[in-house]
Amino acid sequence: MNIGSYKIDGFASLAPMAGAADRAFREICRSFGAAMVTGELASAKGISRMDKKSQLLLQVSPAERPMSVQLFGCEPEVMAQSAQIAMQYEPDFLDINMGCPAPKVTAGGGGSSLMKDPALCGEIVRAVCEVSKVPVTVKIRKGWDENTVTAVEVAGICEKNGAAAIAIHGRTREQMYSGQADWDIIKQVKRTVSIPVIGNGDITTAEKAGRMLEYTGCDMVMVGRGALGNPWIFSEIGALLGHGAVLPPPSIEEKMLLLRRQAALTCEYKGEYTAMREIRKHITWYIKGMRGAAALRGLAGTVKTMDELDLLIKQVLLSQIKGE
Repeated sequence: MNIGSYKIDGFASLAPMAGAADRAFREICRSFGAAMVTGELASAKGISRMDKKSQLLLQVSPAERPMSVQLFGCEPEVMAQSAQIAMQYEPDFLDINMGCPAPKVTAGGGGSSLMKDPALCGEIVRAVCEVSKVPVTVKIRKGWDENTVTAVEVAGICEKNGAAAIAIHGRTREQMYSGQADWDIIKQVKRTVSIPVIGNGDITTAEKAGRMLEYTGCDMVMVGRGALGNPWIFSEIGALLGHGAVLPPPSIEEKMLLLRRQAALTCEYKGEYTAMREIRKHITWYIKGMRGAAALRGLAGTVKTMDELDLLIKQVLLSQIKGE
């Protein structure tokens, strides 16, 4: 698949997930075969005002490439200004978020709120494309609600205004992350535009990734929640779709080793105090489905240091051996 003149190798990319898909997690997913990754959404207003926290979200490490930085906002001129600043960080792609359902994003007119105004979507894409030195992609949803299903229209407008690829989540904003993703809308978008289409929604196994690609005709799938605590999904997708091979699931020991590796990376990038509080939710994702997971989740919420994480990992391994 080509995005602009950039060739992407692979079948699955990592979805942008604020508060979850940070640098450490993105690097790990790339190491397991994610074809590309996208950074956490950054506020265009914050970037244009030189807000340090917003600008930190624009950083790109060599281990993450190919990587896209993602901007959200609803004012074309502000989006263009922030895009110019983002160029200083040398991303491979620039992504415009028109899909985030979070109230704090949609309340200001950004994210999936834009799905209610296709014309404005076009203005934003055009303004960003005029200043961007890299291909511009757009992340959209099915629509705002079932009475405002605008994905096909918005995708076409984005293409006409310069977008190099479209990623579409098959849920409306009203659905948030509940219910079943509508793969038919992904198929419709793919039939409408000539640029690459990346399908997103309910990809939790390699088999589902293959089914989406076959059913919708999309060029690549995007994995979101299915990768949390499970970066192996990218290796599994690559093995199945690339070679027809089914990889064995990771052992509990392998899961705990990777959890520790992710925690150590997060500490390196953010410092132990912040990292260990952020890693708590990842612990719950890694231990999901294990024996005694409920009790272990309670312990996960108290972890404050790497030493405490090591103790928890030992307890996890011991509980599985004993069958507790």
